[in-house]
Amino acid sequence: MSPNSVTPGFARSAAELNDQIRALWRRAGGTLSAQERAEYELLVVEWATAIRGEVVEAA
Repeated sequence: MSPNSVTPGFARSAAELNDQIRALWRRAGGTLSAQERAEYELLVVEWATAIRGEVVEAA
């Protein structure tokens, strides 16, 4: 997944993002390349945003 593959305005759930993060680590075999590290960082930021949104929504 490249940073450009995220559709603007499309919010993914925290669970979906968590699955993608786990899949990235499995594909990488536990060691991320520079490109995978950049993808991981984007996913984690998006995941954190999704978690915050879900917590606010639940409250």
